[in-house]
Amino acid sequence: MANDTSLLRAVGWAQTFPVSQGVRAGRQWTRERLESLKWTRNAHETVDAILLSVSELVTNAHVHAHSDAQLVLTWDSHCLHVSVHDSDPLPPTKKAEDLTTPGGRGMVLVDALADGWTTHPQASGKTVTACFVPPGAPKPRHGGELG
Repeated sequence: MANDTSLLRAVGWAQTFPVSQGVRAGRQWTRERLESLKWTRNAHETVDAILLSVSELVTNAHVHAHSDAQLVLTWDSHCLHVSVHDSDPLPPTKKAEDLTTPGGRGMVLVDALADGWTTHPQASGKTVTACFVPPGAPKPRHGGELG
């Protein structure tokens, strides 16, 4: 059981994804990390939601912030936190639905898929963190955004 990280109280991984690597590398890296968490084997919808959210958050860093995406995954025995840091200090916005233009719905998707999300301004940009609770676990008590 030495490799069964689902028994750990907390575990985390971090990787930087340059614009040149694209979103696919971030999604694949995340999939590989999730395979080490036992609960993900029977939580296909949650895993899909995490992977889609990673795609959207890394895309936002590359397209809107024109920066590398620093991706951090943290499992705290209750929630998988997906954090993406970029160099743009402006917080992300959930734009109104406009079906006539491509793009612009990344944060709407993250909002719909995650159990909560928040953004933290930092001296070198911002970090957006989304929380994903495994099926059957109690949901966060603080509503849509994490505190």
